[in-house]
Amino acid sequence: MQPELLAPAGDLEKLKTALYFGADAVYLGGKDFSLRAFADNFTEEELAAAVEYAHARGKKVYVTVNIFAKNSDFPALSRHFSFLQEAGADAALVTDAGALALAKQAAPRLPLHLSTQANTTNKYAAKFWQEQGVRRVVLARESSLEEIAAIHAFCPSLELEAFVHGAMCISYSGRCLLSNYLDGRDSNRGACVQACRWRYTVTPEGGRLPLTAEEDARGTYLFYS
Repeated sequence: MQPELLAPAGDLEKLKTALYFGADAVYLGGKDFSLRAFADNFTEEELAAAVEYAHARGKKVYVTVNIFAKNSDFPALSRHFSFLQEAGADAALVTDAGALALAKQAAPRLPLHLSTQANTTNKYAAKFWQEQGVRRVVLARESSLEEIAAIHAFCPSLELEAFVHGAMCISYSGRCLLSNYLDGRDSNRGACVQACRWRYTVTPEGGRLPLTAEEDARGTYLFYS
């Protein structure tokens, strides 16, 4: 299987930059249903143009539809999956099992990738998702090289994707409640305030002096999941 270098694209300019500098594919979000709600993101017209631009250069476009969906989302989700299929998107990235089931009905020709938000950490889960029709699993960002190799050996025909750069959320691959608690913005609906990147001073009980949350070569421990 040929390795693929994949980069995020928050808008059309970033997409063009990523492809120009060597990305084989990009992932991007529409105006709804993406966990990067505060990126510029793409209208339907812009998304269709992005797919056309990438395909003309032999590149691919994957679209994030990776929110944790609520009942009220599904009518619009159905139309969105149908649009992505007609626009020629190379895959939709999903997290929610209900959204996955809906996509298979609304857009049966649209390839499906499982988002890292689904927290796939073992070979049996990867095999399960493959049996549900997923073509590629984006593994939990905590996965080691040894674990990735074991998953590949167990599911040799399943495409695997792994992050090599980016934020490590204070939770399993991003199911974070800290943003909701501190700022009322739901990270699982695309509105993360990135509270994990703030600077913190912690005061232990018992009148001790405040502690500054610092990081060494292996990470930060005070707020570790």
